[in-house]
Amino acid sequence: MTANRVLLIRHAETDFAGTFCGHSDPPINARGRQQIERMMVGLLRYKLEVVYSSDLQRALATAEAIATSFSVPLRITSNLREIGFGDWENSTWEQNEGRDPAYAQRWASEFPRLRAPNGEDFSSFEERTLSEFDAISASNQSAAIVTHAGVLRVIFTRRFGLSNDEAWLRTKDYCDVFDYPHEDWRL
Repeated sequence: MTANRVLLIRHAETDFAGTFCGHSDPPINARGRQQIERMMVGLLRYKLEVVYSSDLQRALATAEAIATSFSVPLRITSNLREIGFGDWENSTWEQNEGRDPAYAQRWASEFPRLRAPNGEDFSSFEERTLSEFDAISASNQSAAIVTHAGVLRVIFTRRFGLSNDEAWLRTKDYCDVFDYPHEDWRL
């Protein structure tokens, strides 16, 4: 691995899959543990100097497995957290629509300008995410970043020029690994 290569990794699955699970902190489930095992096989071809992780359990469990396997430091930061969904945490889209259909439809049409009820402002989320990514990628370290789908989507759209649809496709699977800057970022 050459200097300044960064692996971007989505965390393993939890029992909250399919819900708005922003700042909620569920542990990974049995399927998530299997995903980590499969991911680790693919990571063997890399050399890492450090692993960065969101401070939420689902990312942290994934990152700890990588850091332990590579015997490298683990750096934990809340700047790599998923966006906070406020009142929508741990609920499905259908539940949110049922509670307040007008707001849910407005949110769907105005996202990211409109936050979830009592949720985090998207521009603040984007700023903290990109600031952290830029600092890590400028550090000239061979690093892995373990984080959340929303964080990855921000990085993919704002730093790599992917469309929102491409970013959604790239982030739907748990424990997927993206090799920056050497991967072809276009689908």
